[in-house]
Amino acid sequence: MSEQDLDGTVTWGALLKETEVLLERSGKSDNPKTEAKWILEEASGATRAEFASAMDELATVRGVNHLDSMVARRTAGEPIQYVLGNWAFRTLDLMVDQRVLIPRPETEMLAGLALDELDRMRPDGGGTVVDLGTGSGAIGLSIAVERPQVSRVLLTDASPDALAVARANLSGLGLLGRSVEISEGSWFEAVPERYLGECDVIISNPPYVPTAETLPASVADWEPPSALLAGRDGLDDLRLIMSDAYRWLRADGALVLEMGAEQTAGVAAELDALGFTTTIHADHAGLDRAVVARKT
Repeated sequence: MSEQDLDGTVTWGALLKETEVLLERSGKSDNPKTEAKWILEEASGATRAEFASAMDELATVRGVNHLDSMVARRTAGEPIQYVLGNWAFRTLDLMVDQRVLIPRPETEMLAGLALDELDRMRPDGGGTVVDLGTGSGAIGLSIAVERPQVSRVLLTDASPDALAVARANLSGLGLLGRSVEISEGSWFEAVPERYLGECDVIISNPPYVPTAETLPASVADWEPPSALLAGRDGLDDLRLIMSDAYRWLRADGALVLEMGAEQTAGVAAELDALGFTTTIHADHAGLDRAVVARKT
């Protein structure tokens, strides 16, 4: 931005156009116009409803400084979600940064599958849900908000940094988060003994990318590798979860897992061999993305 921007004589609308040009020139944005609008909303403090009228107002020094910082980060390739510091997931507006994975649409579908299983088992409310490897808390917090009658929602993660983000997101829920507990540890090591055989739904979006796989720079350079990579075939963490889930679930309880499209058939076969009844579910792009396994 120019020195003139700091004099309080330029409108947010003029800065919007300049931001769009900078994003387009950088080649880092697939949709410079939309991203420029999001960045200006954040910098100006305007809500979506206020945005059009706010563009005629003069920019503040503080707002321009914030805008410059966000534009520099985005044109350097940092994902727009981290630049903004928040991202929508189902009904939630979540805080996100480089300590956690960016919430994605396929994981919204996974949360929906978990809700379906909870409704099947507890049509009148109640029940216990465990979100293993919660990251930002997106899945478990969505369940707590969309099913306020649930008895308990346990969020776990081995990363204290990730749990700090989950706690921040939980604090924004107020009374809607009253059913939520948070526990640190690796997979079922974080689950208190009192949950043994009592879980209605266990859900996880674990690391499932093979270590040798080449990821896009926007992912590999910014998102936490511990939340992405899982051994030679990408199944290390999935196998740990599958091997122990049966004893934590109550009768007819469900394990709901996200994974890569090429992994679903093999995971379903392993779960069938462990005594589950499985179904494979496609995401919004039509790719196999999740396995739901019911304890029989």
